[in-house]
Amino acid sequence: MKLRKTERYASKETKFFKKHPDLVDKYGDVLEKLSFDIFEPSLKSHQLKGNLSEYHAVSLTYEYRIVLILKIVDDEIVLFNIGTHDDVY
Repeated sequence: MKLRKTERYASKETKFFKKHPDLVDKYGDVLEKLSFDIFEPSLKSHQLKGNLSEYHAVSLTYEYRIVLILKIVDDEIVLFNIGTHDDVY
């Protein structure tokens, strides 16, 4: 699947990795796995509930998540938010 970043996401991504440069390699691995199979078990992907029910989330680490919108019809994954569990939810 194709990965697409929103402008908001790209800005948050830049800020996030200025604070967490040690996670850049892990992030690259997660994006690679995500582009091949969103339900790869190591990603711990899950659909969100409540006001965020249109989104899914995958784990970057235990503490950090990536929230995304799945557009299966367009064969596209839109990256929406990145941050700690509490920040993105």
